[in-house]
Amino acid sequence: MKLIFYFLFALAWVNAKPNGDEDQYLLAGLDKSVEILVDHWGVPHIYAQTEKDLFFAQGFYAARDRLFQFEVWRRQATGTVSEITGKRDLKRDLGTRLFMFRKDIKKEMKYYHPQGEIIISAFTDGVNAYISYTQNNPEILPIEFKMLGIKPQFWTPAVVISRHQGLLGNIGAELRYGRQVHALGESTTRSLNWFHPWGEPDISLDPKINGDHLSNDILELYNAFRTSVKWTREDVLPKYRASIKSSAIESNLKFSAIDLQDLESIGSNNWVIHGSRTASEYPMMANDPHRVQAVPSLRYMAHLVGPGWNVIGGGEPEIPGISIGHNGYGAWGLTVFRTDGEDLYVYETNPNNPNKYRYKNRWTDMDIIVDTIIIKNDDNQVVDLKYTRHGPVVYEDKGNNIAYAVRSAWMEIGGSPYLASLRMDQAKTWEEFREACNYSHIPGENMVWADRKGNIGWQSVGIAPIRKNWSGLVPIPGDGRYEWSSYLEIKKKPHILNPDNGYFGTANSNLTPQNYPHRNAVGWEWSDPSRWSRVNEVLGKNNQFTMQDMAKLQTDYLSNPARTFVPLLNGHPSNNEQVEKARKILLDWDYRMDPNSIAAGIYEAWQKEIQKEIRNLYVSEDAQPLFRSLPMKRTIDWILSPDGHFGMNPIKGRDDFLLATLEAAVNSLSESYGDKLSNWVYGQIDYKHIMLWHQLSTVVKPDIAAKLNVGPLPRGGDGFTVNNTGGYNNQYSGASFRILVDTED
Repeated sequence: MKLIFYFLFALAWVNAKPNGDEDQYLLAGLDKSVEILVDHWGVPHIYAQTEKDLFFAQGFYAARDRLFQFEVWRRQATGTVSEITGKRDLKRDLGTRLFMFRKDIKKEMKYYHPQGEIIISAFTDGVNAYISYTQNNPEILPIEFKMLGIKPQFWTPAVVISRHQGLLGNIGAELRYGRQVHALGESTTRSLNWFHPWGEPDISLDPKINGDHLSNDILELYNAFRTSVKWTREDVLPKYRASIKSSAIESNLKFSAIDLQDLESIGSNNWVIHGSRTASEYPMMANDPHRVQAVPSLRYMAHLVGPGWNVIGGGEPEIPGISIGHNGYGAWGLTVFRTDGEDLYVYETNPNNPNKYRYKNRWTDMDIIVDTIIIKNDDNQVVDLKYTRHGPVVYEDKGNNIAYAVRSAWMEIGGSPYLASLRMDQAKTWEEFREACNYSHIPGENMVWADRKGNIGWQSVGIAPIRKNWSGLVPIPGDGRYEWSSYLEIKKKPHILNPDNGYFGTANSNLTPQNYPHRNAVGWEWSDPSRWSRVNEVLGKNNQFTMQDMAKLQTDYLSNPARTFVPLLNGHPSNNEQVEKARKILLDWDYRMDPNSIAAGIYEAWQKEIQKEIRNLYVSEDAQPLFRSLPMKRTIDWILSPDGHFGMNPIKGRDDFLLATLEAAVNSLSESYGDKLSNWVYGQIDYKHIMLWHQLSTVVKPDIAAKLNVGPLPRGGDGFTVNNTGGYNNQYSGASFRILVDTED
């Protein structure tokens, strides 16, 4: 496929057909001619003669491919979802406007790249050029617009730099820990969570914090603007509207609402290997960022070629540049690194005027912005957006004269996710790449680098406030005693160049050095170490890695928790015939969570029972609502070193516990799939599969939905395998794309 953009104030778009024929369309826009070649995967290779034209063409073509995705993004970024869905999204739009970037947008754009204003403006001009084209040719609008009866609206640079889509921080965990400390005390809270890798963070509540009040839905507005848009049948025109929704679809909707920032569902991996350990003798890089898997994909691939630019890889379609990829000099990838860029502040407000709060023993006025939200089929809503010196006021408890605000480092200039990759795209050396990393604030990331000169490196990035007198793990008073002193500079963030072992891998786990001095600037909560341990195990065995080896590791289904739990069944037969069969199958298993594996099916059900009953064993019934789950690392430690929770004889109690949970798993499998063990295979449609859902497919007619969705497809793995697929039967997350790079070519 070949597309050519001509200048003379016109843009000629040649849409090549599979047989090589070309169609031309004229649009206003460019300074010089631009050529786009589209390969058989649908990836555009864009060749431009100016930087401005390059990003105009990227915006134009990405909008052509993903226009409905662009429109949903725009409405989420601008707080205008209620215009098309009605009052149910009022709190979403209110939250969006509270957290909207309101500083100097020119400085903001230039922060990401010296030519950032030109690049981002050109990108939005390209998006708008395609939207204008659809206005003159409405028949080419994607079907989503027709089903909803809406039209795409124009973009501005403010839409691109929105923060609504980022993996932002730990504010939800902060509130949860505050509730736990109030209910259970510091010691119990510390024992039931896994703050690591060393030390005991201060999680005490300041005496001025009344823990009883933390039970309110304090973060409702924050959470509302962070969730994906949920459509209903009423949003769809009658011609396309579903008459009924099945229970399976209702179930999927519940899954889609699960907090996607859960530490065990963010399952990205990356690693770099030195040329001394590869077959090609050149460094290699691998990355598989895990996020939501849906139709259309979160990711978008492109190749950008222009003066000073030659970079290919993946990112998000609504953002200019390439977030993960290679440029002929080096290759880079990312996983989440836990910086703590948020804090929940609690204020005493004036009983006579709730718009005043106490700061340093004086009443201080909140800043107030009056805004209007347009609501479909309802009156416009006038809202007061309130701000303290720390940030947006997210909740007011007027009966107790309390207000809560979120301070978020990502509201500073440079806080838009992934735009700093514009600088990374042009890096030619490790030093240039590391300097580019200095501009990457959100999300916190493990950036790995491999280059043709033979270097491999790791640089942690992310805006990291320095707290001198608290850990950042619980809410604190906003009276002036708890203030960020500064931000941690890039040179002081954890990093490594050319490690002695010849490789470096990350998997969202904590790789911060034991003697790291800036402890309260990085997070205390990290993903389970099982995936990283497996990556480290495999990378440490081989000195002749090939690309095939890297691909095999990316899709590895071996479970480290299974390697821990299953051998403990040895020597402990069950009197229950069905349970005994299951026990023997597990003991004869290779611990791989493969689809079509009966053993994997048994193990997954058993692991869930173990986690459920461990929670019942260690958490009192009245405190269980405070814990979504207990960390697998804690569970493994308790199982390997049982204590008095298992009874007077902890070892015997542990062994009985494992058999009892296995019996419960067998009963659950029998109830769901019948008594035949052959029906318990992992990866079947009712047990561990993935459906790539389009967000409108649950509310439109079945024949339309069938064309929108992909699947169901069998799935293996779980939340603790390198190929992380989470712990739910109906899958919604996984590798958003995979990239392997040998810097030899």
